[in-house]
Amino acid sequence: MSANSFAPGAIVTAMLSVMRGSAYATQVGSAEQGLRLSREACATCHLVVQATGRSTNSNAPTFAVIANTPGMTSAALRVVLQTSHRTMLNFVIKVDDADSIIA
Repeated sequence: MSANSFAPGAIVTAMLSVMRGSAYATQVGSAEQGLRLSREACATCHLVVQATGRSTNSNAPTFAVIANTPGMTSAALRVVLQTSHRTMLNFVIKVDDADSIIA
């Protein structure tokens, strides 16, 4: 069974289960730069800013929902950003940009 045949939520849950015991890493990246990048690249589908509301794409969770997922760590977010999903555009995020989005 290919990875693309799983629901995105199942992939994230599996990744979180594996990483649950890992230590929290020191935050790297620029939160300001991450917000700018997120507004440019992610806001077409996701609600990026911390506010009540919905994402423009009903299949795309808000950033608040993603951030508040139990067990979500910077390592888990990095895996999510580097994993292809059926319902998410496939694009390449540079390591420094991922660090900023995670921050």
